[in-house]
Amino acid sequence: METTLLIMAAGIGSRFGGGIKQLASVDDYGHIIMDYSIHDAIEAGFNRMVFIIRRDIEADFRAAIGDRIEAVCAGLGVSVGYAFQALDDIPGALPEGRSKPWGTGQAVLCAREQVRGPFAVINADDYYGKQAFVNLHRYLIERNGDRSLCMAGFILKNTLSENGGVTRGLCKADEQGYLTEVTETSDIVKTPTGAAVNSAPVDPEARVSMNMWGFPSPAFMDVLEINFRRFFDESVPKNPLKAEYLLPMLIGTLLRRGEVTVRVLPTGDKWYGVTYAEDRAAVAESINRMVSDGLYRADLYSDLARD
Repeated sequence: METTLLIMAAGIGSRFGGGIKQLASVDDYGHIIMDYSIHDAIEAGFNRMVFIIRRDIEADFRAAIGDRIEAVCAGLGVSVGYAFQALDDIPGALPEGRSKPWGTGQAVLCAREQVRGPFAVINADDYYGKQAFVNLHRYLIERNGDRSLCMAGFILKNTLSENGGVTRGLCKADEQGYLTEVTETSDIVKTPTGAAVNSAPVDPEARVSMNMWGFPSPAFMDVLEINFRRFFDESVPKNPLKAEYLLPMLIGTLLRRGEVTVRVLPTGDKWYGVTYAEDRAAVAESINRMVSDGLYRADLYSDLARD
């Protein structure tokens, strides 16, 4: 069975001083965060990697990781593809003056021709840990129904930055572990006692979405497309320059309509990410420590080599 990992890497540079944060090295061996996600995904069983990028960064992306990963994957029986997020890939006319990307929902939809089986979605600039990929892949190959989605549920305190506020999808689940509500919450900051938003405490043990979703069937692309048209008809006219089609918000809407279920797959792994330029040093220190502790090899992909 082909299981695909979609890696969203089109939204580069914001909050990182204009640099391409996804392409910044995070260890002493020249690897970037995506390397670790790709390694962990292949180790978990994913056998297709698809990069969602913009055309204008294609050359830099291929030079930094794309060509190298294609060579690695070729020796592991893992295929690689590209999808390109474009401002004009929309079901209507581009609003005059619009320069803001359309969001993660459109990013995933741009990869519709690259997906032929169950698939998962991640951010390019997040380190998720090994267990999250194992949990997602196991769920995806269990042949759950087309509308039976899943997500990795991280513990909020494990996902905060030391250098500023972050946006997280705060989740509520029922006793069976199914998502009942996801609330996109901005500017969550780390505090001495846990976490807060606008000085109001937030439960540091709460489960959060880190945009790590699983979809048992490519049929979900049809759902994305139908709702993107609805978004373009209903939301864009109200806010043509800034309206965004965000994956967590769409899934929240589908939940409220009763059109999908979402199984929360708990993980205790520590998240690392380069949200701010200042995060890079701490991420590099943590990943180098994991290499020293033997969780990864300095020659990262060598433990995946097949006979």
